[in-house]
Amino acid sequence: MIELKNLQKSFGDLSILKGVDAVFETGKVNMIIGASGSGKTVTIKCMVGLIEPSAGDVLYDGRSVLELGLRDKKKLRQEIGMLFQSAALFDSMTVEENVAFPLRMFTKQPESEVLDRVNFCLKRVGLENRNKLMPSEISGGMQKRVGIARAISMDIKYLFCDEPNSGLDPKTALKIDHLIEEITDEFNITTVVNTHDMNSVFEVGDKVVFLYNGKKLWEGTPDDILNTEVEELKDLIFASRFIRRAYGV
Repeated sequence: MIELKNLQKSFGDLSILKGVDAVFETGKVNMIIGASGSGKTVTIKCMVGLIEPSAGDVLYDGRSVLELGLRDKKKLRQEIGMLFQSAALFDSMTVEENVAFPLRMFTKQPESEVLDRVNFCLKRVGLENRNKLMPSEISGGMQKRVGIARAISMDIKYLFCDEPNSGLDPKTALKIDHLIEEITDEFNITTVVNTHDMNSVFEVGDKVVFLYNGKKLWEGTPDDILNTEVEELKDLIFASRFIRRAYGV
């Protein structure tokens, strides 16, 4: 479980996050949604430690990030996997080398164990025997799957996904959604997905946090959204003609 307590972030005089409280549950796909500029990406960056909050706190299973010493922060980072919007693979490395990178960087495992783990992760995302291919030789959807394999290579407890469906066709996006859902359930991890894809929210989301202008305006399940009285949330969700038709609104 991850908790946000009065999370705030400002850049100079510009206030981005204005006291966000939220709980992201273990074993569930937790969605952060909101229009562009709502604070979604800044929230994720504060949670994973890429930027320092101006105030408030982030707790990982009760552990305050602000109170952790250097050694404990390093240990926590090894429990976190990240799937970036562009997959962020190293172009000069093979698929195998990309997945092995965190293991070689942060552990002292023998090379045989590293390769065993790499092969396990690649098989889990349906990319066995693709080890020696370069990122440029595989599709965008396969690159995202390599990114997921790399994210889970460290036997993580927490998975963060930043716009995982960006740039993918609907069919491939659905496959990525369900792969994230399966991995969350199989490894009982806390997954946090930053997305603007409302199809993903209704397809695999277990819990939804809605940010608006740097504040949390709503929190609940995808089913609850259909009965929301929050106008800003209705405007975001039902902006899609497909969603309106699918749910009869």
